Amino acid sequence: MGKRKERIHNPEPFVPDGTESVKSKKRTKAPKQHQKEAKLIASNITSKIMKEALIQQKEVDEEEEEEQNAKSSFHRIEEPPVVIEDEDGDIDNFEGFDETQSHFAGYEENINEEDERIIDTFLSKQPGQQKTLADLIVERIKEKDGSVALENQSVTKLDQSVIDLYKGVGTILSTYTSGKIPKAIKPIPSMPQWEEILYLTEPENWSPHAFYQVTRIFASNLNAKKAERFYKLVLLPRVREDIRKNRKLHESVYHTLKKAFYKPGAFFKGILLPLCESCTCTVREAVIIGSVMEKVSIPSFHSSAVLLRLLRMEYCGTTSYFIKILLEKKYALPYRVVDAAVAHFMRFLDDIRIMPVIWHQSLLAFVQRYKNELLKEDKDNLRILLEKQKHRLITPEIIRELNHSRNRGEKEEDVMSISSPMSVIIKPIQEDRFDIPEVPMEED
Repeated sequence: MGKRKERIHNPEPFVPDGTESVKSKKRTKAPKQHQKEAKLIASNITSKIMKEALIQQKEVDEEEEEEQNAKSSFHRIEEPPVVIEDEDGDIDNFEGFDETQSHFAGYEENINEEDERIIDTFLSKQPGQQKTLADLIVERIKEKDGSVALENQSVTKLDQSVIDLYKGVGTILSTYTSGKIPKAIKPIPSMPQWEEILYLTEPENWSPHAFYQVTRIFASNLNAKKAERFYKLVLLPRVREDIRKNRKLHESVYHTLKKAFYKPGAFFKGILLPLCESCTCTVREAVIIGSVMEKVSIPSFHSSAVLLRLLRMEYCGTTSYFIKILLEKKYALPYRVVDAAVAHFMRFLDDIRIMPVIWHQSLLAFVQRYKNELLKEDKDNLRILLEKQKHRLITPEIIRELNHSRNRGEKEEDVMSISSPMSVIIKPIQEDRFDIPEVPMEED
């Protein structure tokens, strides 16, 4: 017989599950990092956090107390700061724009030299001077000195302390790039003589980044009428001057135009309409400002109103850029605007000048979107127009759209019945349910 093996005895005593010794073995691994941090914060930094929170709460209470005691007079420097609700974050945390990616701002410069030369023939040969905020203030001063202005319209003299303050603010804004903006800027929209105060800061010397920040504040806090004046007297001259000097627009100023759409009515009345009415809008200005309009959402009411104004005003070539952009928004237009568009294009029936490509493109955009809202006589008139104003690529497309459309008030079913009254495709199929052919069945 083989040798019997000896039993091996475990020297450790048997311990049932759930006892303290087992638990102690299971808890031998080191605690996780977040547990250490939680324990550390709870024990050492809680008092510091509470102290900092009390300091911040005290600052908030002081600001609220100042806001309650503030007066509406613009002579007070300690005005409460205006709260701006902006999707891009806090104004004081503005980090600026990347200079290496500026100047183009996402728009595509699709400018044809030949088309630009043709459009120049429609521009005014004697352009009027662009009116700025400085011009307005100088006129008011002259009126006051000459005793021309009425008593309630006279310019009130500002305190020297206020003048010195806002001249210093202007110096800061001329070199501003990022960070906190001077607090004295924020109460300007609520001041009675905000234009005179703003003039002291010399807006023509602001940096592009400062322009963006100030426009954010003014677009949110000025009413529509004041915002229109700010856009017309301050923003528009700066945009045109920047494009004229650099042949492109700084990215900060480009984003400033987008912020100006916070009040679309003020944008159209303060920037777009004055630009087109001057008859001096260049192709480059139209392309850049038009690219902003393409990227933003415009309320249909404002779009219809400004489109009607553009269609009725004197044509200056670049107007077609803005007309085309508004038509391509594909909003439902009132018949009044549709009829005005037809009248706008028919104005050039007897024009001997060569129309620019953008004019033909705007006509194509109009016919493509609203061909079913045109009267039969309007379509006939447009066909006559196309015989005199032709483009080898665009005109055939316009004629094709007119031929494959229904007239205003007609339904699609009426057009189908007129075009193919004996069509076999729309004829219903008649079947006899009692005369069904036999279907062969396979046996199992």
